[in-house]
Amino acid sequence: MSELPRYEYVKLADAIASDIASGKLPQGAALPGERAMTDLYGVSIGTVRRAVVELRKRGLVATLPAKGTYVIGMPDQPADSDPQA
Repeated sequence: MSELPRYEYVKLADAIASDIASGKLPQGAALPGERAMTDLYGVSIGTVRRAVVELRKRGLVATLPAKGTYVIGMPDQPADSDPQA
């Protein structure tokens, strides 16, 4: 059985999460504005908004009204990389 296609907003959220994990977007960094991200990633503004909601659900970013969206966390490490194991 073939894999189901991923939604564009999930692909965008995964790409931004990857940038956070790599340090390209460090903690405290501001994400580009919605319109800038539409141009940068070639997606609709609705896709950008859903991706930001997804990143907030993952605990990676926080949005401050009239200020922007900022990196607040790092993606969770896999369970097998637990330093206490």
